[in-house]
Amino acid sequence: MQEELDLHLEDANEQMDGAIEHLQKDLTKIRAGKASPAILNGILVDYYGSPTPIGQVANIGVSDSRTITIQPWEKAMIGPLEQAIFAANLGVTPQNNGELIIINIPPLTEDRRKEYVKKAKAYGEDAKVSLRNSRHKVLDVIKKAVKDGYPEDAGKRLEDEVQKMVNSHADQVSKIVEAKEKDIMTI
Repeated sequence: MQEELDLHLEDANEQMDGAIEHLQKDLTKIRAGKASPAILNGILVDYYGSPTPIGQVANIGVSDSRTITIQPWEKAMIGPLEQAIFAANLGVTPQNNGELIIINIPPLTEDRRKEYVKKAKAYGEDAKVSLRNSRHKVLDVIKKAVKDGYPEDAGKRLEDEVQKMVNSHADQVSKIVEAKEKDIMTI
């Protein structure tokens, strides 16, 4: 029974780590007024009929703090790349000079910054909800094990361990969101 509970604890820890990874991916999509190739992550380009990640059909670079350049490996891909960026609705307009696509990242207004901070906090809250859900599942397993004859004091120790795990991950989430908030609000 102990091995089974340890497996559930390990699984919960992996789920919590996954929630943090998911949060970090979500936060990379929020731009902070600086050019970052990460805002293009997740964009799929129609590459001869199959949806392909943008990074697999072009070189993506940052020429300065406000400019992203996308150089397709095939000139025929400029149109589909431009369409995919428009379709992604990133709030930026790609410019095509025949050789490469240039995306100028406009400076953020104060209102837009505050909106992005709210969005970042919402992502952080979603991650914390995910942590609590993982905790709830494990606690149910522990309570069932105690009901089935597992020692009650050992069950309490496991519950405390789960709570420490949740607290640790929640602190990580808070630090990540605070760092992103600071990044967004820095002009």
